[in-house]
Amino acid sequence: MSTPDLPPGRAPRSEWALLLLSAASGAADAFVFVCVGQVFAGVMTGNLVLLGASAVGVGEQGVALRVITSLGSYGVGVACSAWMGERLRWPLPVMLLIEVTLLAAGAVLWALEPVDGGVRLGLLSLFALAMGIQSRLRATPTNYFTGTLTSLVSRVTLRSQSREDRWVAGRLIAVVAGAAVTALVVRVWPGAAASVAVAPVLGALLIESAPRWSSGGRSHQSRRTRAR
Repeated sequence: MSTPDLPPGRAPRSEWALLLLSAASGAADAFVFVCVGQVFAGVMTGNLVLLGASAVGVGEQGVALRVITSLGSYGVGVACSAWMGERLRWPLPVMLLIEVTLLAAGAVLWALEPVDGGVRLGLLSLFALAMGIQSRLRATPTNYFTGTLTSLVSRVTLRSQSREDRWVAGRLIAVVAGAAVTALVVRVWPGAAASVAVAPVLGALLIESAPRWSSGGRSHQSRRTRAR
């Protein structure tokens, strides 16, 4: 049965993966902002604003170094993701596995209760690197939402929205939910706060891997049928 409310070539399970990645983005940014030091792991527009403010002496001490670390790590993540996807043609599940590994390493590092500034910069780098990789995984954005919100509000205003906009609204809700869950965990179990971002990316990895396995199974079965 066809799904006319979705763009061509994108299955509903992929939309669920996008929701999970959006939640991971909200979780990662909330964790880094609250726990690491008033900067963002994936919202580079906000970091650029913070960098401009810090240039004239406004903001927390050392925020400029954290912003530059986040910007640089995010840029490296984007570059690596572009290279892996466009040049090396690595499949999406492999790139998601790399993101999960980076976030999990950050979660372990945070659980060890780092107090040294250099260790916290390393933690920030891991999260920003992971968000940079995520930014290139799909054409649909999952860690910057200003354009998404603008487009959705415009379509609603002009009454030109489609059934697909339910998924668009869902991604906006997911990023808020991811941030809210992280903030709650920071209150009740601070040592696990960095782990919140890991779970949704792992879920997206499982979703995106399943079609490859079933597709491979169908292809294998098809080849066996033709061989007969």
